[in-house]
Amino acid sequence: MFRTLTDDHVIRARVSTIEPTDGRTAEPRSVVGVTVNANTSVAGGNTWRDLPAAQQPEYPDAEALRDVLADLASYPPLVFAGECDQLRARMGAVAKGEAFLLQGGDCAEAFDAVSADHIRAKLKTLLQMSAVLTYAASVPVVKVGRIAGQYSKPRSKSTETRDGVTLPTYRGDSVNGFAFTEEARVPDPERLKQMYHASASTLNLVRAFTTGGYADLRQVHAWNQDFVKSSPSGQRYEALAREIDNALNFMKACGTDPAEFKAVEFYSSHEGLLLDYESALTRTDSRTGELYDTSGHMVWIGERTRQMDGAHIEFASKIRNPIGIKLGPTTTVDEALGYIERLDPEREPGRLTFIVRMGADKVRDKLPDLVEKVTASGATVAWVTDPMHGNTFEAASGHKTRRFDDVLDEVKGFFEVHKGLGTHPGGIHVELTGDDVTECVGGGHEIFVDDLHQRYETACDPRLNRSQSLDLAFLVAEMYRDQ
Repeated sequence: MFRTLTDDHVIRARVSTIEPTDGRTAEPRSVVGVTVNANTSVAGGNTWRDLPAAQQPEYPDAEALRDVLADLASYPPLVFAGECDQLRARMGAVAKGEAFLLQGGDCAEAFDAVSADHIRAKLKTLLQMSAVLTYAASVPVVKVGRIAGQYSKPRSKSTETRDGVTLPTYRGDSVNGFAFTEEARVPDPERLKQMYHASASTLNLVRAFTTGGYADLRQVHAWNQDFVKSSPSGQRYEALAREIDNALNFMKACGTDPAEFKAVEFYSSHEGLLLDYESALTRTDSRTGELYDTSGHMVWIGERTRQMDGAHIEFASKIRNPIGIKLGPTTTVDEALGYIERLDPEREPGRLTFIVRMGADKVRDKLPDLVEKVTASGATVAWVTDPMHGNTFEAASGHKTRRFDDVLDEVKGFFEVHKGLGTHPGGIHVELTGDDVTECVGGGHEIFVDDLHQRYETACDPRLNRSQSLDLAFLVAEMYRDQ
């Protein structure tokens, strides 16, 4: 079982392992290069189960949880080990300065948003951003979505109070309901199965879109041309858009029509927060005998769960997926070097990504020492900026929001630090949506604080809308060229 850290004390959580409860050894069933159950004797075993685990829900019905986990352990993997290996190789190129990471998607996915329209809009935005960044950077852009598994959120408080009523906080659709009622806020293990099925549906659509012609580069460029024409900042972006247009026309005139124009590689990622779910979907690779978390291609450990002696870091150390760690402004050099020792002892480029979330006012002061000392250690990690989480504030209306200018300034600071040290700014990690929401203020189509109420739809943190996301892509492209 896991030990769950609450805000003020440590309690023993009611958690089942995924092995049978009658003492029998689980019989693994082979599924395309992976086995269905992660046997405790493999690759060091499920050593994370007896360690403290922060941010875990307290389920009232232990038997119901056991039944759900047993079902999940029998389900097919959502992704395969070979795909995770491929992403690890792509992230190796990022770490070595040969590629750039674009990672983005919802703060928290919602079950009621698993539709073709919602998924297509997010994917379209990421493809448009990628096209601009690829041309400007002249290196491959690795495209990874915060998608098909990002249904859970760590929270700063375990309860929420409204009008004198206190209830458990909303922890994402995978745990409980958003409605502020006692019934909705009770953690329900059946939601773990809903998360699995929602993720499977999402991955199915993403694979269809990215390989079925929707991601054709010429179509994506046409979308960007439409954006430039309609954007208040269009003149600034027009030169770059024209360059891309000329390059595509030249290749067309030469009779060049590569298959890479018609389909893209796209990977899934999410925060590996709910260890019950991640453990139930951890499988043994039949090729190597190593463990893979088949809930997504890449998982990251958040700022609130990266305790060196905790279950999340131990879990991440045992799986072969590419791993991210969120590093906030309090991160010390010793901690960063400790994560490398625990998670990347072989010093394998692509294994470990540091996703830094310092805040626009701190990144120039806090980041240089980390980058300098990690580089001096000989480790080759991918450095990625998350310019969202360190720049959140509450507007007078009560809405959590972010200023686009602060987001942009943190990215600028990130690039400046790497330029000064001669290291590679490896990518951006952003919370975004393909919809025209009003959650972050600023941008080319400027949103004001008084506009926030119009389409404030996020369940947790504010996201960049489509226009703001494309603004960011064009501006990051300019920064990359200045490197």
